Amino acid sequence: MSVRKTLIPKINSETGTLKQVVLGLAENFGGTPKIDDCFDPSSKYYVNNNLYPTQKNISKEVNDFHNVLTKYHVEVLRPQNIIGINQVFARDLGFVIEDIFLISNIIKDRQHELPAIADIISRIKQNKVFQIPSDVIIEGGDVIIFKNHILIGYSNSEEVNKFKVARTNSKAVSFIAESFPQKKVIGFELHKSDENKDENTLHLDCCFQPVSTDKAIIAKDAFKNKSDIDYLENLFGKQNLFYLSNSEKNMMNSNIFSISPKIVVSDLRFERLNNWLLEIGLTVEAIKYEEVAKMGGLFRCSTLPLIRN
Repeated sequence: MSVRKTLIPKINSETGTLKQVVLGLAENFGGTPKIDDCFDPSSKYYVNNNLYPTQKNISKEVNDFHNVLTKYHVEVLRPQNIIGINQVFARDLGFVIEDIFLISNIIKDRQHELPAIADIISRIKQNKVFQIPSDVIIEGGDVIIFKNHILIGYSNSEEVNKFKVARTNSKAVSFIAESFPQKKVIGFELHKSDENKDENTLHLDCCFQPVSTDKAIIAKDAFKNKSDIDYLENLFGKQNLFYLSNSEKNMMNSNIFSISPKIVVSDLRFERLNNWLLEIGLTVEAIKYEEVAKMGGLFRCSTLPLIRN
């Protein structure tokens, strides 16, 4: 009889050397949804234009991503396969800060994804798992760790009630600040739209992400408040930021994934970004992820890191 190994989460950055990660599943995702069942504008756009990805195409892309992770000796865990449910975007189901796994309060449309990682969560010591209060709405794509900071994308209460794409509320910023008092927790308001994919920023990682040890990718147009952009420019230094054009923002160029401070996984289409990453000394594993992107996320969205050293 095999012994179930206890999982010990450890995340203190977005770019530390990745040791263990949950990668989303592309199999049996249920095919093209009805337009009324889409809960993000990107999916709506591609359904309306008969361009929604096929099972074959997204499976190949996720498998290619899996192969890159294992190439660098990352232990890859997978959710339980629930037939007919889109389980590609594991990031939003939970997230790790330091040695604590937090179970996200995701929107009602996605609640049925959570049981797929129940077995993984059960392998973590109970006192290291936080169940977030019901009035705190948060998804993992809105949570980014950088040194002593926890950066959170959020929407105000009016927008949370108005937009299905408003996935994190202001109470989440307060809750994380209270739960991790040793960290500096900063919230950033993002532009939201349920209908126009180019006017919507689903999560913070769709417009911003640290890379290497002191640099970051940013799309200024996605932030509602100039003061938030100023904060990030002061935190990183303008010379350490890669500024995305509006079209690059719409393609979610910021949603790449770091395997270590020196290795990133990116999309083949992101030529200008990939050239910059190479210029600052990173190894770029560029693969095709265009079909997955049609569902509203890319590499970071597909992953839920458990351990980084």
